[in-house]
Amino acid sequence: MIDGAEEQAAGEGAGKASGPPLLSFRRLWPLLVLAAGFVAFFLFGGDDLMTFETLRNHRATLAGWIAQHGLAMAVGYVVVYAVVVAFSLPGGAVMTITGGFLFGSVQATALVVVGATIGATIIFLAAKTALGDPLRAKAGPALRKMEDGFRDNAFNYLLVLRLIPLFPFFLVNLVPAFLGMRLRDYVLATFIGIIPASFVFAQVGTGLDSIFASGEEPSLDMIMTPDVLTAMLGLAVLAALPLLYKAIRAVRGRRA
Repeated sequence: MIDGAEEQAAGEGAGKASGPPLLSFRRLWPLLVLAAGFVAFFLFGGDDLMTFETLRNHRATLAGWIAQHGLAMAVGYVVVYAVVVAFSLPGGAVMTITGGFLFGSVQATALVVVGATIGATIIFLAAKTALGDPLRAKAGPALRKMEDGFRDNAFNYLLVLRLIPLFPFFLVNLVPAFLGMRLRDYVLATFIGIIPASFVFAQVGTGLDSIFASGEEPSLDMIMTPDVLTAMLGLAVLAALPLLYKAIRAVRGRRA
């Protein structure tokens, strides 16, 4: 009787522990949709549209649309930018510079920051739902400890990564989802962190007409000058100061 009860309890415990499979369609469908959109973008030649040549050829038409339908164009721009970020499509820099050309540096920066934050939040939630929560549920103590350490300083970590674009934007969108970052902190750090670079790229867009008139081609080399990089690095250092302060306090605490 006792053996039978123990076997039944073990069976019930195993059933509760197993839960839904890690790689089930119910979990993965958000990422599958984003992956399908990424593939479709190239299959239908979307990468040919995300170029300065396309902007050069259609800049008069776009400027006319802005003059006649400014609000609709602004909303459409935010939606397209969010889609580009959510599906991890190439062309974010071109989109930002184009925004500066169409709307001016200040308005374009606002539109870019809103669109990019929405898109980054979509991919964050998709990754968290599909893989982040199941992975953490099955993680061992070592990963949970690392996750706790990241969560304590997640806002500043992400802010530094946003201020200095050392890593691909889509990768910075995904990693916090796997390490259990809070949605509120993720959205706020993303929103604040992308403002400086967005403004710099949008400001370049305000001078596109003269660049096109001279026959030159816009390039990232024109944007990421030593002065700009130094300014962005300075902002990142300021964002990293709380992390340094916490590290120093932790070392002193261990010595005491």
